[in-house]
Amino acid sequence: MTKRPASALFATLLALAVPAFAQDGQAGPPPKGEDAGTPWQVLKGELTRASFEHYTEVPFDLPAGVTRVTIRFSYGGKEQRSVIDLGLRDPQRFRGWSGGTRSRMTLSAEDATPGYLPGPLPAGRWNLILGAPNIREGARAPFEAQIFIERAPSVTEFADAPIAAKPGWYRGDLHMHSGNSDGRCKAQSGVSIPCPVYRTVETAAARGLDFIALSDHNTTAHYNALRELQGAFDRLLLVPGREITTFWGHSNVFGPTDFLDFRMTGPSWDQARKWMDAVHREGGIVSINHAGAPSGETCMGCGWRVDDLPAGAVDSVEVVNGGTMRMTQSAESPLQGFSYWTKLLNAGQHVTGIGGSDSHEVVPPAVRGAVGSPTTVVYMPELSVHGFLAGIRSGRVFIDIDGTRDRFLDLSASAGDQHAEMGQTLRPRAGEAVRFAVDLKGVPSGIVQLVIDGRAEPAFRAAFDASSPVSIAPWQSDGHAHWIRAEVRDDQGRLLLIGNPIYVAAGELK
Repeated sequence: MTKRPASALFATLLALAVPAFAQDGQAGPPPKGEDAGTPWQVLKGELTRASFEHYTEVPFDLPAGVTRVTIRFSYGGKEQRSVIDLGLRDPQRFRGWSGGTRSRMTLSAEDATPGYLPGPLPAGRWNLILGAPNIREGARAPFEAQIFIERAPSVTEFADAPIAAKPGWYRGDLHMHSGNSDGRCKAQSGVSIPCPVYRTVETAAARGLDFIALSDHNTTAHYNALRELQGAFDRLLLVPGREITTFWGHSNVFGPTDFLDFRMTGPSWDQARKWMDAVHREGGIVSINHAGAPSGETCMGCGWRVDDLPAGAVDSVEVVNGGTMRMTQSAESPLQGFSYWTKLLNAGQHVTGIGGSDSHEVVPPAVRGAVGSPTTVVYMPELSVHGFLAGIRSGRVFIDIDGTRDRFLDLSASAGDQHAEMGQTLRPRAGEAVRFAVDLKGVPSGIVQLVIDGRAEPAFRAAFDASSPVSIAPWQSDGHAHWIRAEVRDDQGRLLLIGNPIYVAAGELK
């Protein structure tokens, strides 16, 4: 590499902006997200004809403990055909080169912008590498590099902006595997191979999904591929997922991408909190997988056997698992997650029910347990990772067991002037009538059933068809706390749609 002399370097480097809170020599609190808010540091300078066909290194000193660094680069003089190429090196090695193709890069231990290497972010002197393939005589090319850092792991967005910036219902699959763990697909010759991430993502896109969480077992190896693929799949949100796989149960976590210590030595909260607390501290979600599955040689460690979790440790439960559905040919097998979900709800916890295909092999869409079977449908403020997490936490979610594109279920309730959607809480007085409205599409006829505290009460069951819209009898509050959800069956009684609860708080006498 050809470098300019030190004197030329400092002539072109005009200023280093002073970080916030500079009284202690440290930058201020890191922005939330990879490059939100105020930059940690801004590098400004200017290249002239003297920099033509030379490389200029612009230094900055990264502090210890940084978990992600993001750089936004811009420059002027383009009207004079000035061009500045961009690269980066850390104190130990070359970290990448994007030339003139990118104005933004992000690096962490697990993932990096294509063209750059993921890996540890050592403290010390880093250098932007600026190449000048063209600067005319008399031209000036001022540049600015905004540097953002994170000092603690947090939720990761692989896309630079929301996939869709509007609120709405979005359909996805929250449990699938690639060749980074035990996902398989066919090579050109027809032999079964560990499936590359792009094949899994292509399958989801072909299914018409809006989002997926690729949840390989314990590893973080798939995140770098997801960041690379997100730009190509700009209609499909790629959510950071991982299946924490222990000897006493499996759990998906959504949001964080750093290593989580899954190495539990016993089925206790004291052991589980090592990774569960980290997920919550970083803004992510903990979801228990296939809780009713057996644990033994057939499915080692599959069933959830940690019984002393405190309230709030679990955010969601995989109620319907596609692999279990494929094995038992039923979405209602005792091996599914209904019992565990009901147990948590009856204990007063507000926990969102979701579904996931648990796809380990690319199979035709008609096969139960294929990617998107079942589909989880989430109302999100926007189609982004943060929007997804907010949607799951809100509880306005339903499960489409067959993974259709058009079936729809929403439940709302009212008492007096109060109104609640799925996931929300209604506070009627004892004796006050609660009325329900079911918004149902894509099912020509069948039965809607309200499930109250885990019981399917016949009094709150309604048949419907094209000529008779759904009408559910009012329910009278008894002043105690309850939870009420809706489910939809076809004319043969097969379960099609599962809604999440509306919560009824204990109330005073009317």
